[in-house]
Amino acid sequence: MAVWNLGSINADLFYSVPHLPGPGETLASTKHSKGLGGKGANISVAAARAASRVFHIGSVGADGKWAVELLLEYGVDPSHISISEVATGHAIIATDTDGENNIILYPGANQHISENQLRTALSQANVGDWFVCQNETNAQETACTLAKQMGLNVAYIAAPFDALAVKDVLPHLDLLVLNEVEAVQLSEALDKPAKDLGIENVVITMGSKGAVWHNKNSAHSVPPIKVKAVDSTGAGDTFAGYLIACLDRGQPMEQALITANTAAAIMVTRYGTADVIPDLKDLEDFRDLGI
Repeated sequence: MAVWNLGSINADLFYSVPHLPGPGETLASTKHSKGLGGKGANISVAAARAASRVFHIGSVGADGKWAVELLLEYGVDPSHISISEVATGHAIIATDTDGENNIILYPGANQHISENQLRTALSQANVGDWFVCQNETNAQETACTLAKQMGLNVAYIAAPFDALAVKDVLPHLDLLVLNEVEAVQLSEALDKPAKDLGIENVVITMGSKGAVWHNKNSAHSVPPIKVKAVDSTGAGDTFAGYLIACLDRGQPMEQALITANTAAAIMVTRYGTADVIPDLKDLEDFRDLGI
């Protein structure tokens, strides 16, 4: 089987700061670095490191060929990434000493993916493969519709959150992943709890409090894992990529959730995004430590 990911590709620009800056505040950073990021790229790398075969559908500018090369190095098939006349997307990420962050995002080439590009890519998918997307590219509804028609399992990561974007893809979803704030916002927008949207599987992540999986009329809790968090950037993407990869590999949802939660817990102990997403050996070592 395989995972097909319509996802963003960004240059992540990291700045370590003593506290997150307020309105009008100029603040000197104590550290700076650049890495591969974007929710889409993070999810692809996480799924690849969870041992799935991953095809990334996306776009970069001429300045982003380094990102395509890194995705290939990290085990992701980049053959369906186009080169746009628009610059590669990027994110400015400030992280404070408690591991909290804020992010300024420039979408760039991520918003220039053609329907022909989508159709060409998904024509190579097989029934039963997983398709996933999130809200950092264009063509989400078109892609979900096409993937469902082709017999793929369809997952949506509801971030960055937009209730209308979620509503557009709801009829096609087998799995919806959102955090607890997004779950409240979606419930308010649609006037019903996220668990009552008619989707087979709804997973609500709650950071250090674990996660909840809603399946039909039942709810299942995923217990938290206590770690020393230094940077929460990319933890949700790591969770999502691992979850989908584990389901793609045939794991039951309960086991997939535990594996995804463990990967996310390791991720918050590291600075960075796609470059530092844990692999299965990291998870094995983590469990051996009995944490």
